[in-house]
Amino acid sequence: MMGPTENTIENKRLVQHVFDELAKSNSQPLLDHLAEDFRFVIMGTGAWSRSYDGKAVVFAELFAPLRERIAGRITTIPVRLIAEGDLVVVEARGRNTTSDGKAYNNTYCNVLRLEAGRIAEWIEYCDTLLIETALGPPPAVRTN
Repeated sequence: MMGPTENTIENKRLVQHVFDELAKSNSQPLLDHLAEDFRFVIMGTGAWSRSYDGKAVVFAELFAPLRERIAGRITTIPVRLIAEGDLVVVEARGRNTTSDGKAYNNTYCNVLRLEAGRIAEWIEYCDTLLIETALGPPPAVRTN
């Protein structure tokens, strides 16, 4: 049986570093390792569930509204990482409080796809009903 490839080891190391910093409420390593064409997908049928395509869209339509609705810095704690090739799967727990004082402690299974040392895609499985009850509906998307 063959062991993990160097690519798998590097991808896991990078994602572990990103999540170790997210556990300390430091999102900078995540932001530093996003591909320009980064795509974030929230699975499910909730109001926030959709594909956010491109770094600018992710920042404007997902990250900015989350920052507005969560008090202080966002904290996500990794529980377990599994890596194979370009994919790293992260089980994680959120430890957050909304701007109006409610607990927002979601659980996540994230499937990250890396390309050339950058996070190209993040598919998130979580309690989408909790997102809506704790954070409310997402902002309306402006179309030009």
